[in-house]
Amino acid sequence: MFTGLKWFTALMLVGEVFGHEHHIYRRDEQFPIADSTLSINGVPFSVRAHWMRQATLALGSPCPFSAFGTVIVNHTASTEGVLVCTGANSNTLTGNPTLHGEIAAIDNCTTILTDPQGPHKLSPSKAQAAFAQLSLYTNAESCPMCASAIRWAGFREYIYGTTIETLIENGWGQIRIASLEVFKQSFDLPNPSRLIGKVLTNETDPYFLWQFNPDFPCPEGCTRVNGSCKAD
Repeated sequence: MFTGLKWFTALMLVGEVFGHEHHIYRRDEQFPIADSTLSINGVPFSVRAHWMRQATLALGSPCPFSAFGTVIVNHTASTEGVLVCTGANSNTLTGNPTLHGEIAAIDNCTTILTDPQGPHKLSPSKAQAAFAQLSLYTNAESCPMCASAIRWAGFREYIYGTTIETLIENGWGQIRIASLEVFKQSFDLPNPSRLIGKVLTNETDPYFLWQFNPDFPCPEGCTRVNGSCKAD
């Protein structure tokens, strides 16, 4: 799967918020993950890597320009995780500027959870409560709009790959507010949420490095055509 320990290295940003009887307890930690066998919140890193790859596969193409993909998984049902829904950046497809991968996935999950013919058949209130059991994986750090949506939804976990800093350094326009800052400022919200960052960046970064650098190689399965990467 990987060729060296460096590929197992990630940075976990833990933003947990707790509210109890009007007292707020906050904890913010940053530390490296340098052991591929380490469990994060009870889930092995190998499982995290699998779902991060699934977030990229949710794109449906090896080299879309806005390669932001998301999967939402239930680890409370199984440590290995059960897929609930996927989403990919749909701005160009729909004309809706808010349909980033994370928002698209949350919309898709809501539809699936409340579908009267589907596997869950939840009421709207129960569907909303169900997000507290779910983990959202996205192959790049969320913008503050999406990070805020993740906190409003009350996800149990939010896991990302490529950082906002990397996106900015490589030409992507961003609102320069890190997800950790959004989490730190969301302590009034009722559900605790864990933030795990920079997971599998050696695989996620290349999907965002070619768009504004004509010398950067295309992702696997794509070729340069008139300055852009196109699927073979």
